[in-house]
Amino acid sequence: MNIERTRKLEARAAKHAALSDPSRLRIIDLLTMGDLSPTEIRTALAIPSNLISHHLNVLESAGMIARSRSEADRRRSYVHLTDDALEGLTPGQVARARRVVFVCTANSARSQLAAALWATVSDIPAASGGTHPAAEIAPGALEVATRRNLSLADQHPHALDDVLTDSDFVVTVCDNAHEELGVSGHLHWSIPDPVRMGSDAAFDETYSELQRRIAELAPRLTTDLSHPTKEAHP
Repeated sequence: MNIERTRKLEARAAKHAALSDPSRLRIIDLLTMGDLSPTEIRTALAIPSNLISHHLNVLESAGMIARSRSEADRRRSYVHLTDDALEGLTPGQVARARRVVFVCTANSARSQLAAALWATVSDIPAASGGTHPAAEIAPGALEVATRRNLSLADQHPHALDDVLTDSDFVVTVCDNAHEELGVSGHLHWSIPDPVRMGSDAAFDETYSELQRRIAELAPRLTTDLSHPTKEAHP
């Protein structure tokens, strides 16, 4: 781990530690709406002034707040959030990726839907493959894609070995594929097989879960142009 990354992690950890106290978390919540004097903060929290001073000192040490003098009454100060107060409070960037490959056993539902969903939110190319591909995409996957206006046109299952390259970022979306591949995948999402359950509700739930996870992952991957990529099957 390089020095710069270590410093960033330490700064994030300091902020999380500062917010571990409910009163300090409440102070930050209040300051997201506007600047407050220490007296106004004490009134809002209904705790003694010495505790307010302590909490403000902790937040200031973590780089989350700053203070300025009132232009009206110079004895009075106001507390405000720093420009980067909330930076680093959500998970950091995961990795760089030339292409994302979603994997399930049959490549007939979950991985197909995931690759199609990925294409709607990220410029990083996506493909999908199966460790034991089926003969065709599951009807339920086609139907849920139609219901959600997602295109799976001209797709059919592919064997993972025909799709995967050494530079791909691999996301397994079923437990069987993950356990078969072992540590070769980058991420694993344990998502139940909607084909096994067969109902519209099962496919809708799978779609929603994939959509949620993809929306969370996409901003945390950046394009890696350092390796050539193999073209995905149409």
